[in-house]
Amino acid sequence: MNNWFSRFLTKITKKQLIIAGIVAGVLLVAGVIAFAVIYHKRENLLTAALARIQSTMAERYQVDLAIDTAYFSGLSTVTFQGVTLTPQGREQLMKVRDMSVRVRLFPLLAGNIKFGQLRIYDTDLTLVKKDSISNYDFIFRKADSTAAEPEAKARPAVSLAQAANRMLNDVLYKIPKDMELRNFSFSYRDDSTHQYIRIPKADVDRGSLSSAVFLNDNSAAWQVTGTLNPDRRQLAIKVHANGKRIAIPLLERKFGLKLSFDTLETRLRDVFWTNNELLHFTGEWAVKNLTINHRRIAEEDIVFPDAHMDAELIVGNNHIELAKKTAVTVKKLTVHPYIRYTAAPNETYALGIETPEMEAQDLFDAFPKGLFTALEGIRVSGKIQYHLDAFLDTSNPDSVRFNSSMMQENFKVNAWGNANIPKINTTFVYTPYENEKPVRDIIVGPENPDFTPIGQISPYLKNAILTTEDPSFYSHNGFVEEAIRTSIATNYKARSFKRGGSTISMQLVKNVYLNRNKTMVRKLEEILIVWLMESTRAVSKDRMYEVYLNIIEWGRNVYGIGEAARYYFSKQPSQLTLGESIYLASIVPRPKTGLYAFTYYGGLKPYISSYFRYIGNIMARRGLAPADSTGSYGFYAVNVRESLRPDKPASADTLQLQMPQRNFDGELEEIRGLLDRIFGPGDPEAEPQ
Repeated sequence: MNNWFSRFLTKITKKQLIIAGIVAGVLLVAGVIAFAVIYHKRENLLTAALARIQSTMAERYQVDLAIDTAYFSGLSTVTFQGVTLTPQGREQLMKVRDMSVRVRLFPLLAGNIKFGQLRIYDTDLTLVKKDSISNYDFIFRKADSTAAEPEAKARPAVSLAQAANRMLNDVLYKIPKDMELRNFSFSYRDDSTHQYIRIPKADVDRGSLSSAVFLNDNSAAWQVTGTLNPDRRQLAIKVHANGKRIAIPLLERKFGLKLSFDTLETRLRDVFWTNNELLHFTGEWAVKNLTINHRRIAEEDIVFPDAHMDAELIVGNNHIELAKKTAVTVKKLTVHPYIRYTAAPNETYALGIETPEMEAQDLFDAFPKGLFTALEGIRVSGKIQYHLDAFLDTSNPDSVRFNSSMMQENFKVNAWGNANIPKINTTFVYTPYENEKPVRDIIVGPENPDFTPIGQISPYLKNAILTTEDPSFYSHNGFVEEAIRTSIATNYKARSFKRGGSTISMQLVKNVYLNRNKTMVRKLEEILIVWLMESTRAVSKDRMYEVYLNIIEWGRNVYGIGEAARYYFSKQPSQLTLGESIYLASIVPRPKTGLYAFTYYGGLKPYISSYFRYIGNIMARRGLAPADSTGSYGFYAVNVRESLRPDKPASADTLQLQMPQRNFDGELEEIRGLLDRIFGPGDPEAEPQ
């Protein structure tokens, strides 16, 4: 190295040395002059910057920022005293008694306040919400614009990536490498809740963070440690409670969500651009003994002993994406989720889930305790791999894409655990529930005189139920993707849950193996059990359908086709006619309303005749029923037994008594409603898939 430097010096001429010296001198003088200018103008620069901030806060967000005094107390240190932040017409949001900041001078020239060192003493931050009015809603409010309409239209669309980058810079600029925080208090108060957090001391020493957080008058103490390197866009923070659990009572009081954990770690690893268009955020999150409990999620606590997420978030001009390389790890299970939201030109949503090939047992071992109680104790062998791909274009919901597949290699169940799926191959006891309370025990097997083997049930009834509930039952593997796609499109267009995609397999599992609590976990558990039942062929299709027909509800305290045939028509299931079968199929979605379809003379009300024509035509086209040129398909031959008929009205039209009118004004909506309940909104002439 020295030899190289010596050779370099020998090549430099005296003239070159003189020129280099002159340039260095000029630069030095220029630097001194620039520093002098900045130094002498710093008060004016500070005043101008603060005035600009105060004006922006007042005009755009209607928030008053007041500062009693602000002055340079050192070469580049500014002291603020009596700082308050008050939304106009609302309670005070923040008050700071004394704050000292070392400001970087060169960013100040551009009007930015970038902190080098920060000292804050005696701060109160108070969030208040009364009824629907709060003192912090300006954070979520769009800034007021005074620009004329033509100017507003002329402005280019805002890039989400650029907006995210500016927001990140605004946050990172305010993170100092050295900080001393004393007596900071935060409180939240609304009509029903009051939470209080106190931080007596928090320090950042050369980027090293240490702090203690006390919740609700020392009812809990948290420790917050980490490293902060805002210049390199890197952060690492860990929250723990010295071996104790950390709970968040505000979530429980406000939303009924119980959430606690032992430790939580988060790391912002890198932020970078690609092609000056896509902004990438990479980071990690890890949690130990995360416990979640909410009545809509699961009945019991869900405990994740150890979970880790390595994620990449990508923000583009008009989209936000959780990248496919993101990995969520729980024990030996690794899942790669993918989520993408696009704002323009059409609003679209994409969702994907991918797992590498893995040992099947790793999937079940990864389920946290309390999540799927019916699957606890299950032991499997073989390999599996899962793939899900879904896409929704809100401008064309009917084009929704949904594909789900589970690859299996030598998959086998060695022990069933709590679910014991094969139990329905023999006699078992089924307990129906009403309002989450058991109704009665029903023996499903020959020991019950009302149990009807599938070979002794009218073919008309079996085919009518398949037509209305699950036409492809004997050919699908438990799920019908086309039905799920239709369900997604229908529910999105209605902005509510109007149609489900349940198959007979799913209805059977829901009734036999699961409780009646309507939770997210129960639906996932239902899907898993259906997959196990169908993929292992643990139960034949005929047996599944036989059990289904013998346990489903057909009316108030009427369960199974044996009870239903006797209750409505005083018949055996084998004696049911085409008309009686179509009627029984019509009441499966709402069994307790079944008797409303009958008149006082025992026949069916005219409005349901269109349903008979609709279902009958489908069955006839499929060769499941004889063609009927009248379109009645046994409608006029259906008569409920006399004891179930409604009372005769005070006055009756004798002509109507002899020959019921086939069409009534105003009953078209009833027909449509009935068809929508069963097949979902759509073309009434279209054949269901």
